[in-house]
Amino acid sequence: MVVGEVAEGVDLLVVGGGPGGYSAALRAAQLGRSVMLVDRLGEAGVGGVCLQVGCIPSKAMIEVAEAKHRATSLREAGLQVEQAQVDLAQFQTWKDAKVAGLTSAVVGLLRRALVEVVAGDFRFTRPGSGVVQSLDDRPPRHVQYTDVILATGSRPLELPGLPRDGVGVLDSTDALALARLPASVAVVGGGYIGLELGTALAKLGSRVTIVEALDRLLPGVDAALLRPVRQRLKALGVNVLLEHRVQSFEDGRLTATSQGQAVELAVEQVVVAIGRMPNTDGLGLHKIGLTPGPTGLIEVGKDRLAAPHVAAIGDITAGPALAHKATAEAEVAAEALCGLPVAFDPATIPAVVFSDPEIAIAGLSPDEAKAQGMDVAVGRLPLGASGRAATMDAADGFTQVVVDRATDAVVGVQIVGPHASELIAEGVLAIEMAASPQDLVGSIHPHPTLSEMLPDAVRGLLHRPAGATVPTAAAVGAP
Repeated sequence: MVVGEVAEGVDLLVVGGGPGGYSAALRAAQLGRSVMLVDRLGEAGVGGVCLQVGCIPSKAMIEVAEAKHRATSLREAGLQVEQAQVDLAQFQTWKDAKVAGLTSAVVGLLRRALVEVVAGDFRFTRPGSGVVQSLDDRPPRHVQYTDVILATGSRPLELPGLPRDGVGVLDSTDALALARLPASVAVVGGGYIGLELGTALAKLGSRVTIVEALDRLLPGVDAALLRPVRQRLKALGVNVLLEHRVQSFEDGRLTATSQGQAVELAVEQVVVAIGRMPNTDGLGLHKIGLTPGPTGLIEVGKDRLAAPHVAAIGDITAGPALAHKATAEAEVAAEALCGLPVAFDPATIPAVVFSDPEIAIAGLSPDEAKAQGMDVAVGRLPLGASGRAATMDAADGFTQVVVDRATDAVVGVQIVGPHASELIAEGVLAIEMAASPQDLVGSIHPHPTLSEMLPDAVRGLLHRPAGATVPTAAAVGAP
């Protein structure tokens, strides 16, 4: 021990208070461990990026933007709204109250579980030891732990030549905290974050341009799923520039180049949403013999252990950077460090893009299933075949089910349409349970609902007529 250090003993240490971190702390406490949770902001930071400045704030903005848009887009149905406006300053007050309420609920769970929440940044000093440095003038706390779970999450990437200043150049956190709507905005990055923010801002009334360096939006997502989203972006007046690389933003003009040609856009603000990077660089991992990979990720086993007594979960490990992945990993990590025989081995991790229409994916696409040597059958039903969708004035999208004929099991589900984020859970369950198309059809679904589309999508594979979802045979086909 270094002279002057007075280390305190910690049974199980959790670093990071996001969904993965607080879930790990709660599960470890349930298993009888004495737990300390370290988060940079202490109890105020519980929930992490997802709850404080990411998932929850973004869905709040998306919800309000959609309500405004629908208030003025159903005139043909008889809805007469002269003018729908959103006061973003008032929205921020409302959103902050929702976030505070959810944060308080999680803090309450931690307190009842007797989890000690400590404010500060943690770094390792040697195997089994570390220090928590507070953001104020309080002295550091030296700790000796038995086990540790790292759940430090990720942060937005900055674009070289376009540093964030929080005024003209924003990151996603800044964009979700806007108290005044910019008349025009360029969103740099065509991934799911950029697409969600761009769509919401367009519905609120901004003139939006999405600038993407690659030749398509949502890289890695099947192009067929993206088609209805591209159509809606066009209808919303969103300008999409593909294969354009941003160079600078000065005096209200964004400069981008494509094939050697420069393009200038006059915009009030720029939102950089080109991805995120794992928060592993400040942990002092070398002190415990760990070296992150080139992208900053920590390699772990199926038990989420990176080394004896050290687990890592969430955005700092391989796989999709999703809150529900981190939460699922959290239970495995806590149980593994408590000596239980566990492994993180899901059949699928669902992914959702809260675009318009929403895109939700679970399991394998048809091409991915074929690449794995499966004898693939695909059932697909267009959204226009749904009576419930008709009452919502929603026709763009479809439900698709991928089946492995050899095992007669559902191996993939893709949904594009309203509430796809909610509907995909049944697809996840079907994949996890290795359900057959007959299992889906044999489960009675309520009518009229969007949920009927899942069994009706596979009726054709069983040579059976479609149910109440499909009004005519002509309605069934590729979107």
